[in-house]
Amino acid sequence: MKSEHFTGVLLEGHKENAVLVPFDPTSRWKLPAVRLAPGRLGHRVTGRLNGVLFESAVVPRARGFFLLVNEELRVAAGLTVGSAVEVILHPDQTSSAKPASSRAYPRRRPAKS
Repeated sequence: MKSEHFTGVLLEGHKENAVLVPFDPTSRWKLPAVRLAPGRLGHRVTGRLNGVLFESAVVPRARGFFLLVNEELRVAAGLTVGSAVEVILHPDQTSSAKPASSRAYPRRRPAKS
C-alpha cells in the first residue's frame, strides 16, 4: 500500500497532541477503521514524523482525521505546538491488539551527504 507524505502542524489536544491528516484513511487506503479502544475507532499507522519512526493511530474528530502524537514522539521529533511537521504515513495492518497511543522509535534517518 502506498505511503502518504504531507506537511502539517502540531496541534494541541485535550489528551494528546495531533496533526491534521488531509485525507480520509478509509477512502484513501480502502481499509475500514478498527477498534482501538472501547468506544474508539480509527486506523493504526506507522511512519516518520520529522524523520522519527513511529507507530500511532489516525482517529476521526470534528469532521476531520487526526494523527495522534504523544509526548514521547513529540520530544523525539523535536516539536512544539504550532511547529510544522513532515509526515510519512502508511497503514499498519500487522496487529489489532496494539494500543491507540503513539510510540516513537527515536532513530532519525541518516543525514544526506
